[in-house]
Amino acid sequence: MTDWQSVLTGAIDRLRRSDPGALRFLEEQAGRPDAPPPIFLLLADARRMAGDEGGCEAALDEALKRDGRFLQALLAKGELVARRGDDRAAVSYLTLALSQTPADPPPALVERLRHAEGLVAAAQARFAGHLDDRLTAAGLGADRPSRFEEAVAILKGQASPQLQQPTSFFYPGLPQTAFYNSAEFPWISELESAASAMRAEVEALLGGESFAPYVQGDPTRANRGHALLNDPRWSAFYLWQNGAVVAENAARCPVTMRALEAAPMPMIPGRAPNVLFSQLKPRTHIPPHWGMLNTRLICHIPLIVPDGCRLRVGNHERRVEAGKALLFDDSILHEAWNDSDETRVILLLEVWNPSLDAAEREALTAMYGAIGLYGEG
Repeated sequence: MTDWQSVLTGAIDRLRRSDPGALRFLEEQAGRPDAPPPIFLLLADARRMAGDEGGCEAALDEALKRDGRFLQALLAKGELVARRGDDRAAVSYLTLALSQTPADPPPALVERLRHAEGLVAAAQARFAGHLDDRLTAAGLGADRPSRFEEAVAILKGQASPQLQQPTSFFYPGLPQTAFYNSAEFPWISELESAASAMRAEVEALLGGESFAPYVQGDPTRANRGHALLNDPRWSAFYLWQNGAVVAENAARCPVTMRALEAAPMPMIPGRAPNVLFSQLKPRTHIPPHWGMLNTRLICHIPLIVPDGCRLRVGNHERRVEAGKALLFDDSILHEAWNDSDETRVILLLEVWNPSLDAAEREALTAMYGAIGLYGEG
């Protein structure tokens, strides 16, 4: 049986010494039926050093034929076809190589991987430029449809698909839509029209002890960690909580309670709706997270909004503006910022996902109710 480790060590030494017999030696070793993939990688190096680019590629192809995920061979093949100007082929080999980066690569491999990343980035930039040029020539300028624009950004590698990933319950077949057009929902305009009066109610609450941290630990559940756990920088004043009116708080906000009557909120004892004033202190960032369910949407009615407030849902970011509702699917990854030096307050409520029909809402109400009763004896 051939001691291939010794053969490889000897071949590497010959190549390092520029031994003129190295190529012939490797050709002989590669002719053996049990030659391992690294022999062909070294043979490719020897042929490249001899100026035989075609022979180099053939040896790399043989190495990958024997092991299609051989990292060094993928890198070498990707570099070779990149030199030839074949961006598509180069990206296919190099991205597969990069996906297999070891946890603690040696310095020489780190340099090689960085070079591969640079080649991929350059190829993607050339492709993006080509695509933009062709689309513009086809009459598709800056006013491209929003969904099409997102799809193109994903195609270019500038964005990634952002899908629903609710942490507690997933209902199949619902649209993967980040932001909804609030103009399509008449009940939103009723809430927006009450924004000034609701703001007055909120302003009367500020400065007291009315708000409590939005994210609070539960001693009966495992602590999964949260950057704002028990942190008053993100705090809440509940009007509805877990399906029940918070009577004392509601009494202080009669205008807001009347305005909420128009919203299609889920009514599930012990669970929903939840309606609150959400307060975000200056220079506070709510980190990316997923909501619990995709059967609801979240509606924000911004009330006190300084400049510098933003909301990102999936690949879409919106400026938060006073009185202008934002309706979004919080089961898609989302985050929020208050980059100002003042406090931001919004009205936050949950409503049914509009794609659910009456029968589905009834069934879900029963199911959520049953989940809430589980374990109560």
